[in-house]
Amino acid sequence: MNHITRSAAGILATVAVLAAAPLSAYGSTSAPFLGGAAKFVVLGGAGVTCTKSTVGLGAVGSKLTVTKTATCSIAGAIHAGDATAVAAFSAFGTAYTALKAKTCSPANNLTGQALGGKTLAPGVYCFNKTAGLTSGILTLAGPSSGVWVFQVGTGLTTAASQVVMASGGQACNVYWALGTTGTIGTGSKFQGNLLAGSGVAFTGAGSSLVGRALAKTAVTMTGTNLRLPSNWDASTCRQTP
Repeated sequence: MNHITRSAAGILATVAVLAAAPLSAYGSTSAPFLGGAAKFVVLGGAGVTCTKSTVGLGAVGSKLTVTKTATCSIAGAIHAGDATAVAAFSAFGTAYTALKAKTCSPANNLTGQALGGKTLAPGVYCFNKTAGLTSGILTLAGPSSGVWVFQVGTGLTTAASQVVMASGGQACNVYWALGTTGTIGTGSKFQGNLLAGSGVAFTGAGSSLVGRALAKTAVTMTGTNLRLPSNWDASTCRQTP
């Protein structure tokens, strides 16, 4: 009887641990190679516009124009229509295609679910259409080498919310592959690399991004603060072929 009781207790303990563990994709995944796009914090195919914003660590570029008002501060290099920007845009397109091609298991299809309040382990997650983080905290928990990929069928919208890295996880290893547009709203504290099939818009005061905003069309910044992760070239996030 004691043996049976101990076995039952062990099973219950195991179930409890599994229930408390963060949702995870089957197996690990790898980061795409960003090539020349890796040094850019902002890159837009059809242009970049910056107003009442601060862009810290990282370059800013576009295949066409970069428009910077007097209320915008850009610390890094600016590349508008030059060879560096064109090459970076090409590398971004290759990385985008690679992210979209990754396999997302049915267990990690989050269509219709809010991201706020979730704790997710490294892996590939997907949304058939839109994704939203409009309130609460999304916690990405995993080792420093862990990679998160979010495949979004259409657009991503955020509001007063935040993405938090936990257990050693690094923002430079988080990738958001958007079918259309990423809209980062007022008060949103976002992390990770946004790779958008259309544009990226930072629409209100008090928002921030630790990562990259790379878009096939335009990137528009209003009242935001952006920078590459300070450890973007650390061993666990270094871009190698």
